Formats: sequence, C-alpha cells, structure tokens
Amino acid sequence: MQYTWDDISQHVMACTECPLSRTRHLPVMGRGNRQADIMLIAEAPGGCEDEQGIPFVGRSGEILDRLLRDCGLDRGEIYMTNIIKCHPPGNRDPGEEEKEACFPHLKYETFLLKPRIIVCLGRVAAQRIISPDFRITRQHGTWVCRKNCALTATFHPSAILREPSRYKSVAADFREIVKKRSQLTQT
Repeated sequence: MQYTWDDISQHVMACTECPLSRTRHLPVMGRGNRQADIMLIAEAPGGCEDEQGIPFVGRSGEILDRLLRDCGLDRGEIYMTNIIKCHPPGNRDPGEEEKEACFPHLKYETFLLKPRIIVCLGRVAAQRIISPDFRITRQHGTWVCRKNCALTATFHPSAILREPSRYKSVAADFREIVKKRSQLTQT
C-alpha cells in the first residue's frame, strides 16, 4: 500500500500503540516543507509541543529559529519531526517500546520526503538513526552517508538552554549543513 502524508497524519492522531497515547495532550506530527532536502529529527515533543501539536515551539523552537536564521535557512525550507510523536512525562528519554511503536511513522515520513540530508538533534535521535554508540559530544558535526542521504547530528536546541556556550559549536554545525546541501545540489 502506498501511504500519503494524510494517511500518516491520521494514523499519528489516532495512534494508541504505546502508553504515551494515554498521557499526551496532542500527538506531534512532523511539519514543514514536504519537498525539503533537509530533515531535522529530534527525540520527542516537549511540553509546549504537546500542548500545541506542533514541533519545535517554545524556548527550544526560538533557539532553532535563531540557528536557522544565522545560517541562512528558515522553517519553510526544512522538514522537522521527532522519533516519537507523544510527549514523555517529565521530559524523560523515550523508552525502547515507545521508539519502536513510533518508528514506522518516521520511516513513512522519511520515505515520502526523500531528504538528501538528515540532521539528528540530540543524542537519542543520533543513537537511533546513525549509530547506537553515537557520542554527541565527540561526534557532532561528523557525516555518514546511507542510501544517497547524508546524515549528521548536533546538539538539540534544549542543550543550548542548559549550556548557552554550546551555541557557537551548534551554529558551526548548521553552517556545515548548509555547505553540505550546496555540495549535494551541485552533484
């Protein structure tokens, strides 16, 4: 069966595959340009996202917007999503059962989008998408290529809230993402 964006969205809205469906306010489907060549993947919606059903709102969203603006991008050029679509209580890391239950949604989003670049925001996303032993502090900004897609990871914007000195290195990672995009566009 060939899924559409509407099919995925409807399934996410009605999903009860894991216990998080009982504690969420709103599931958070990915959002952005559905023809984007850059896909940002974080671990899970935060509290503001849970209230609004939109990824990257609140203080982390403000930092993401600043990072995008500083490297010459905006939300209209990218697609943003999370590994899981429901907010884990207390902002805890998502459990394996929760990640497994939601992973098909992310796979379909990726299949429909066909991004040339995937950027994992944070350790949890990088360990699920790039490598289980990925170390965000040592490996952020490095690249791997799989199935004609360049993958990298950087700190989640919420990490900058906790440690503002990280902004500079994350901004450098975003500039490299734009540079990689330019290189891939030329090929």
